[in-house]
Amino acid sequence: MKIVFMGTPAAAVPSLRRIVEDGHEVVAAYTQPDRPSGRGNKIAFSPVKQFALEHRIPVIQPTRLRTPEAIEEFKSHLADVAVVVAYGRILPEPFLHAFPLGAINVHFSLLPKYRGAAPVNWAIVNGEKSTGVTTMKMDAGLDTGDILLQSEVMIGDNENSIELMERLAVLGAELLSETLANLGEIEPRAQENAAATLAPIMKKEDGRIDWAMTADAICRRILGFQPFPTTYTFLGDRRFTLWKAVSSQEMSHGVQSGSVISANSSGIEVTCGDGTILKVTELQMEGKKRMSASDIVNGGLILTGSKFN
Repeated sequence: MKIVFMGTPAAAVPSLRRIVEDGHEVVAAYTQPDRPSGRGNKIAFSPVKQFALEHRIPVIQPTRLRTPEAIEEFKSHLADVAVVVAYGRILPEPFLHAFPLGAINVHFSLLPKYRGAAPVNWAIVNGEKSTGVTTMKMDAGLDTGDILLQSEVMIGDNENSIELMERLAVLGAELLSETLANLGEIEPRAQENAAATLAPIMKKEDGRIDWAMTADAICRRILGFQPFPTTYTFLGDRRFTLWKAVSSQEMSHGVQSGSVISANSSGIEVTCGDGTILKVTELQMEGKKRMSASDIVNGGLILTGSKFN
């Protein structure tokens, strides 16, 4: 099968690799334009571009898709189907109908739940026990196309979004392989729109901790908001990012939320909503490296009686 692949981050690479391993011909790999990254703002290639170049797959990085030239170039590949995995841009409708078999998307949720840009993150933040991967026929809506195949997995108790995404990327590659191999026999089924939920793109301010939330809710945000926007708070004018924490079995009453009631080598305990307590074990002061709570406490950066805001 001749395929145009469209994807950008590391999560898309297992699907592209599996397409190649399955013997399909990838006639072009579309990915986001190169952007400055890291210290020094050096130009960085996307993971999909790196893989494509290593396998001598033509790489195309349009800055705009909604032009006649971009559409004509896309059609010129004369592929059988387009495969889209976390490309990062909404495709104009002509792209969806450019090839005989249309466009297939690998989406990292069990649609119709978590339509949108950040399904893995919001599934963790919202306390889902399971999630999965869906392959679907793309249409003009936001993740509203007919479902082809689905596969479900359980979410680990302390699994963060980076770890879960790695697992789902592998699962997605397997499901895509099965989808392409059986495309003629799979009966697409319409999504139940009434059951749909959204997973909007995350904003920096989503990561700021509201200490009136319960400790469990804050824990889920710490796990779900990695690597962006992270989960952060302030002590005076110093910003701290929380990387690891657990909800304590103990309760606190009559203490204002955000108060540090214990700071020692085992962790930093902070009061939260409904009398719950969050025990922080790894955090990072702005401009510094990630540190254990023990190192933070030994350095005198956070003391019992401190108040986060």
